[in-house]
Amino acid sequence: MKLFDPLTLRDVTMRNRIAVSPMCQYSAVEGVPQPWHLVHLGSRAVGGAGLVFAEATAVEGRGRISPADTGIWNDQQAQAWAPIVSFIEKQGSVAGIQLAHAGRKASTAPPWSSPVKVEVGDGGWTPVAPSAVAYSEDYPQPEALDAQGLEQVIEAFAAATRRSLECGFRVIEVHAAHGYLLHQFLSPLSNHRDDEWGGSFANRIRLTRAVVAKVRSLMPEGMPLFVRISATDWVDGGWDLEQSVELARILKEEGADLIDVSSGGLSSEQKIPVEPGYQVPFAARIRRESGIATGAVGLITAPGQAQEILARGDADLILLARELLRDPYWPRRAAKELGATIEAPQQYGRAW
Repeated sequence: MKLFDPLTLRDVTMRNRIAVSPMCQYSAVEGVPQPWHLVHLGSRAVGGAGLVFAEATAVEGRGRISPADTGIWNDQQAQAWAPIVSFIEKQGSVAGIQLAHAGRKASTAPPWSSPVKVEVGDGGWTPVAPSAVAYSEDYPQPEALDAQGLEQVIEAFAAATRRSLECGFRVIEVHAAHGYLLHQFLSPLSNHRDDEWGGSFANRIRLTRAVVAKVRSLMPEGMPLFVRISATDWVDGGWDLEQSVELARILKEEGADLIDVSSGGLSSEQKIPVEPGYQVPFAARIRRESGIATGAVGLITAPGQAQEILARGDADLILLARELLRDPYWPRRAAKELGATIEAPQQYGRAW
């Protein structure tokens, strides 16, 4: 595999194996994306990425990380997403959306603001979680979801899927990573339940499995479904790579097409040995042992580095985050360095 080889999953073909990772912009109003989102996502499509993911998009209001997060729980939000999707697609990129629920990490301020938690009187809300255990003392105290609340979460993902299809998104990713709600159920560090949603591995994966199965059932057969996971909590006794491998096998059976492999975010006690490509071995092992396509992400910054990951067979897709914040045209620079070409928009043709 090479970085500029097309990638086909089901009936969707991406022009190359570079994806814009979902990155929160904290710039929405009542969950509605703004002109910022059109310019931000549109410029990465013009920049040549094969797949452009919209940020973690809340499936219900209480599932936002912050009051400034985007959502897709009502028609006004969906209508605002539609022209953004159309622009991305017209630039030759595939438009994707990451459906998310923040769980106990909800009702917080954008990262450049303080304090962390947003009080109810200041526009915040009471978060929900598998157990009434806060992420840290700086975060809001969540309420444990009951059976009715769990059904509401699954239905919220279902309704968000329907709206995503109406908007024209061609890839859907379920967010089960970074310490958000589905990851909170996966990890014994945050899931202290003693019912059918907690305890054993089979019980802890039940919600993620149910959400993925529900989303898949609503999607066209030819449309790819991704799932982002944290391969490890980086904390002893937490969610780990062995469980991730087994989860990936199960999610493949449920109809997932690619596991987007990240790590961490569940516990403030995490100790992460950050270095270039530090998460790639997780993607490689999941791909090898689960038999499902994977995406690699995390301090991948150089074209040659990305090419080598694919050439080794460690992953099928490269997701870039901060590097594409620094340089929206990274794919075009990489193409030049690696001897490939990306067709330029007519308006920019004289520059290439």
